[in-house]
Amino acid sequence: MTRTKIAGIGMYVPENIVTNDDLAAIIDTSDEWIKERTGINERRYVTRYKESSATMGTKAAAQAIENAGLTPQDIDFVIFATLSPDYYFPGCGVLLQRALQMREIGALDVRNQCSGFVYGLSIADQFIKTGMYKNILLVGAEAHSLGLNFSDEGRNVSVIFGDGAGAVVLRPATNPGQGILSTHLHSNGADAEMLAMINPGFHSGLYNNNRRPPVPGKPYGGMFVTPDQVANHDFYPTMDGQAVFKKAIEKFPEVVNEALTANGYTVNDLDLLIPHQANLRISQFVQKKLQLRGNQVFNNIQQYGNTTAASIPIALYEAYQAGRITEGNLICFAAFGSGYTWASGLIRW
Repeated sequence: MTRTKIAGIGMYVPENIVTNDDLAAIIDTSDEWIKERTGINERRYVTRYKESSATMGTKAAAQAIENAGLTPQDIDFVIFATLSPDYYFPGCGVLLQRALQMREIGALDVRNQCSGFVYGLSIADQFIKTGMYKNILLVGAEAHSLGLNFSDEGRNVSVIFGDGAGAVVLRPATNPGQGILSTHLHSNGADAEMLAMINPGFHSGLYNNNRRPPVPGKPYGGMFVTPDQVANHDFYPTMDGQAVFKKAIEKFPEVVNEALTANGYTVNDLDLLIPHQANLRISQFVQKKLQLRGNQVFNNIQQYGNTTAASIPIALYEAYQAGRITEGNLICFAAFGSGYTWASGLIRW
């Protein structure tokens, strides 16, 4: 059966760098507090009214397509993973198709939050293995900053997330030893509210950024809001950090081992683990639990924060550019996040 390889990689992050000290100037936090809990030094934020998930994804996609030696007209199918779309509907996939002036190809939007890129990778792999498509563009992009709660009540979430985009072009592998070996997808909604935006009554995108604080009893985002919804900050992402951390350090190693075992490998065979950049402390715990060496794990959350669906392709791009990935390497992607969903993919580069 045909295997799927990554033929091109691209990334884009906004120019606007936001340090921990910048956040400490507007909310009750500090550089030391953020570093201790997350390992993050800085993150990037979009320029409001000028950048969005779709615009960033388009720039990362253009780079990935060029890197693959293709043009936008060569792409057969688009998969766009994001939790922060420009519109509630339609999805970002069609906005990217329009921006790159592609043919009238299919565009699929994936809403699996932190696991979105690996879910998209699995979907693309099936299409290519069956021969339905030849060149698939997979994008992960997030404009978190447009929808975060920059108050003292929201600091536990807001200090973690950043904006950015990553993209890959997937196509059939010509080398039989190369490509995606397997993908593994999971979910359990029992604790869905532990990391969620309960009421998406705001609009985070580029084309309608005239957001205002919700007022009880007034129409907001096509609905009426209650005083409790305002008081509980239901219009912003919320997280039970301890619950998420506890589940993440259980599922991350589990899904990595699942991928390795399915293909007859052990952690000693792994050249590089690229985890979704959730929290540096989570990555360090997973590294220790799997008994991986430092050079077997790639982290860049220190510079970009958690960019959810964009974090793996951004990290992949930087790892490749840094010479951490060479032909024949065994690479594992792993993600865990809201839903809960978790996933892994094993690739022979």
